Amino acid sequence: MNDERCLAASNCSCPPEVVASLARVALLRHGLLLEILTVGWNVIEGLVSVYAAIVAGSVALLGFGVDSFVETTSGLILIWRLRAERHARDHEAIERLDHRARRLVGASLFLLAAYVAFDAVKSLLMRERPEPTTVGIVVTSISLVVMWWLARAKRRTAAALGSRALEADSFQTTACFWLSLITLSGIVLNAALGWWWADPLAALGMVAFLVKEGREAWRGEHCAC
Repeated sequence: MNDERCLAASNCSCPPEVVASLARVALLRHGLLLEILTVGWNVIEGLVSVYAAIVAGSVALLGFGVDSFVETTSGLILIWRLRAERHARDHEAIERLDHRARRLVGASLFLLAAYVAFDAVKSLLMRERPEPTTVGIVVTSISLVVMWWLARAKRRTAAALGSRALEADSFQTTACFWLSLITLSGIVLNAALGWWWADPLAALGMVAFLVKEGREAWRGEHCAC
């Protein structure tokens, strides 16, 4: 395509609007790739975590697995939003798409907060003591690295696109990073010291964070993680 070759050329003489349009298309493709990676990883992470949780009897790991599927939902929402922009005719149409997508991301954050709170209280009341799980330690450790990288990449792309929906999704990915750390800490402390109550207490501390991020995503406010 002549326009794409023109954009790549060092002495580009294309009209500014053509360059801007092609640059945005490239950003949209990058954002779409990040969301596809998010969905792919979270499906694998969720399935492995739920299986390991059932084998070990770990409620915390089960909650982590369910969180992976909530994150998958958020990723699918953003895939829809980024693909839809390609067919949008004007800025107002893009803003309407972004508004709807952002609210759906906010709703998924509220859903995640409710589940984490329920799961943590249930674990404390029932004094559930999960068995040590090597699979759980491995999958949460990998998740720490993957989610940290994805969250940073999404924030940069969201800033370049001016997309609050993608920005909100990056906060959910950041939340998934912290939940990975909390789950990993709980599993390790339970295995090493027998502190079965460590992960539900830490998970309760995450609920306020998730509600705050969900509220800001719903309202369209800029957050700072």
